Amino acid sequence: MRDWQCQAHVKHYCRYHVVFLPKYRKKALFGALRREIGAIFRDLCRQKGIELVEGYAMRDHIHMLLMIPPRLSVSNTVRFLKGKSAIQIFRRYKHVQRNFTGRHFWARGY
Repeated sequence: MRDWQCQAHVKHYCRYHVVFLPKYRKKALFGALRREIGAIFRDLCRQKGIELVEGYAMRDHIHMLLMIPPRLSVSNTVRFLKGKSAIQIFRRYKHVQRNFTGRHFWARGY
């Protein structure tokens, strides 16, 4: 049975499967970054009121199942997640990894 979410005037069950790729599909998600990327995305989802149902970090991409409320658009939500996570990754790992191209960590699209 589905768990419908309720707001003032709507019941919804909006789940979206989103895949993020690092720029140029580099195998940049390993070691400490792979362990911490889940915490980064959980924190960002909590800020916007998004439920992170499932998430898997592979070496060259990330799978996430997000429950986004209808008041937020999917494109703005993905833009927020990719932008803020790229800034946090750059700040934490700029001295360790040299394959970051500026602050552009994620490839275009989702």
